[in-house]
Amino acid sequence: MNRVAVIGDSYTAGGEFGGLGRKAWTARAWEALARQRIPLTLDVGAEGGAGYGTRGENGSLFEDLAARTVKADDVLVVFFGSRNDQGVHPAQLSILVYGAFQLARRMAPKASFLVIGPPWPTADPPPAVLQIRDTLRYQAGVAGATFVDPIAEGWFVGRPELIGADGVHPTDAGHQYLADKIAPLIGARLPARL
Repeated sequence: MNRVAVIGDSYTAGGEFGGLGRKAWTARAWEALARQRIPLTLDVGAEGGAGYGTRGENGSLFEDLAARTVKADDVLVVFFGSRNDQGVHPAQLSILVYGAFQLARRMAPKASFLVIGPPWPTADPPPAVLQIRDTLRYQAGVAGATFVDPIAEGWFVGRPELIGADGVHPTDAGHQYLADKIAPLIGARLPARL
């Protein structure tokens, strides 16, 4: 069985606009991989409002979520987000991202790492979000992780039906869209089946 840890914010946890329970992208990605006969155990550590340097609604940073979620036998650790770090000084953010990745690496030394930057629903993300993206790309390289850039790939751009009325959070359809994007990224990084 492939054990995968996912660390994220409300885009992973879901909320009032969509993605709760079995409608979350993580549950839908797990189901898609199961249909491909890819055995998987998914452990999710996600909290609305959380980031690498911003505490979520229950007081957690991504490092705290990783400490509770990542296991020694994980084959893949996924970090997704976070736009919530817009108020964090770039130098401080870089230190905190490095710390979160290093903690996860120590906890799951044999795991591959996938870092997915923050998505933005329009083609013109603010400079602070681009700074977060650039910091994550750099630190992913330092950590030997694969980096995926939803901003450069245009996730959600021109697809307003996938984002809730708040203009921020994915709907149930948005979570299905995320599952369709992320499940292949997870599947490609799992050990080859015998």
